[in-house]
Amino acid sequence: MNSLPNPPAPRDDQAFVTGGAYALLFVLGAMEGLVGCFQFSREVGSFPLVGVLLAVAIGVTCVLGAAGMGSAAGALIPALGWFAVSVLLSLPTPGGSVIITNTGPGELYLYGGSACAAAGVVVALVRRARTGPSRTSISRRSSFSS
Repeated sequence: MNSLPNPPAPRDDQAFVTGGAYALLFVLGAMEGLVGCFQFSREVGSFPLVGVLLAVAIGVTCVLGAAGMGSAAGALIPALGWFAVSVLLSLPTPGGSVIITNTGPGELYLYGGSACAAAGVVVALVRRARTGPSRTSISRRSSFSS
């Protein structure tokens, strides 16, 4: 016999792991944004190759995040982390200095990274629409209805 008036609810370890995975995707996107904000201006000759590679990297991260999580949110979360850090570091300080300058490489990094992140989210949404809901979400729905 249990002497507690309300026994504790059973823990859902799956939700904890999924939430942790989404948190890590956000941190990964934020770290890509942090590194990118300081490295975007490196050039090979006169071409801002690093800015292009960093922009493509966030797009690839979004697509792989969606594939790994099995949902479009897996693409959106790292994009939000990248966007939050990049926008924050592109704002001027009270002293007037900025980290991401208004130069060709700076604009390529911000606009290209935003476009690649958005493309990654769109690819994830299109893939999700074509494949339908995952089996785990179907089995969860059926277990709730019974």
